[in-house]
Amino acid sequence: MLPMFLAAVDQTIVATALPAIVASTGEVERASWIVVSYLISSTIAAPIYGRMGDQYGRRRLMIVGLCVFVLASLLCALCRSVETLTFARVLQGLGGGGLMTLSQALIGEVIPPRERARYQGYLAAVGISANAFGPVAGGLLAEHLGWQSIFLINLPLGILAGLLVLRLPPSPHPRGRWQVDAWGILLFAALVAALILAIERGQHLDPASLPSVLGLAALAIVALVLLIVHEQRASSPLLPIALLREPSIWRSDALAACHGAALVSLITFMPMYLIVVRGISPSQVGLLLLPLMIGIGTGSMLTGRMVARSGRTMIFPSYGLILVTLNLVLLAVGAGRIGIPMLAVFFLWNGLCMGTVMGVVQVTVQWVSGVRMLGEAAASVQFSRSIGAALGTAAVAAVLFAVLNATDRETAALFGALVEQGGKILQPLSSERQAMVQDELAQAFRAAFLVIAGFAGAGAWLAASIPLRRI
Repeated sequence: MLPMFLAAVDQTIVATALPAIVASTGEVERASWIVVSYLISSTIAAPIYGRMGDQYGRRRLMIVGLCVFVLASLLCALCRSVETLTFARVLQGLGGGGLMTLSQALIGEVIPPRERARYQGYLAAVGISANAFGPVAGGLLAEHLGWQSIFLINLPLGILAGLLVLRLPPSPHPRGRWQVDAWGILLFAALVAALILAIERGQHLDPASLPSVLGLAALAIVALVLLIVHEQRASSPLLPIALLREPSIWRSDALAACHGAALVSLITFMPMYLIVVRGISPSQVGLLLLPLMIGIGTGSMLTGRMVARSGRTMIFPSYGLILVTLNLVLLAVGAGRIGIPMLAVFFLWNGLCMGTVMGVVQVTVQWVSGVRMLGEAAASVQFSRSIGAALGTAAVAAVLFAVLNATDRETAALFGALVEQGGKILQPLSSERQAMVQDELAQAFRAAFLVIAGFAGAGAWLAASIPLRRI
């Protein structure tokens, strides 16, 4: 759990510390590099760790990943410019990229199949909660202890995680040497880097960035086609193409992508809605979203226990995501009429339903892949969830700003200031204009919530269509 927590929290902990980092290092226009560089390198590293862990032993690779992660964290704390910090974050991602994948695979290696669901539920709760905990911790640490503390905190935790991993039994059946798939790694890196950069640039909906977005998207498509052709011919491929042809595998990966898109976009845009439309302070927003995190963690653990007892798998996310879809549609239609206490209840219920997915997905792919390919299967889930989260957040942002721009460009221009400063920025406006702005913002968020509901609905359909229903 601890390596997974470290990897998950470092994807988000930097976000709220960025203002302090920029104030110290300068170059605000390059601040996004600090976040994007970790996302790219960790996504690229995940399947490499999965493949090498299957080959050389997952415990051994976990120790390597933790060493790289801890040393890179120390390097991040010592950096004094955005360029060097970006380089250190790339190294940190190369270490952290394997921690989540190997955590999942080690559970599958050590725990009997029926019991895996319970432990995967624990891991899912830890990973998802860490994503929400990261921004809160980043802001507090940067404010009270300096931005370097968000990296230095990884040192004692990483060392403790390494000591705990050493207590695990050695990985069985190492498969000897792996012929490094250099072209596969290069093409996969080109695909991930181009895709994530295109998503990052495309969120701004700036006409000036359109050529670069299209160019990056074209590069990603070309890299994808070449990667598939190469992996089908390679003697020791990086990506398990044959495994990904299994219906239960690729549909589970698609389900993970839809779940990541729905969850991360909800966590990203719900605070914005509460601040700019409902006028809630940022500190109150954090407390209000706490039931969502509690619900997700509780739902993950309860689902794991029910799968362990009954052996049934996809019945839980099938019905859970149907309920999530209905919840989000109701939120889109009637959010303005729901009081704050009822919103907290809604978040708790929605979290319980969303917690039915990730543990079941991991158990399914591990069951189908078998013990010898646990790392590659776990990596495919992690990669799918990361890409789904990035694409989903970009899609929701595009819809939100498209509706705002179509309705009133002046309101769209005010949006960033509203998120940062709250409703007080509207005080100089007339009461009629304030009401109009609030109505336009509510309409845009209504469309955004419907898009998130679409992701959940697609996930429910995928869960219902996965052939493996019981283990």
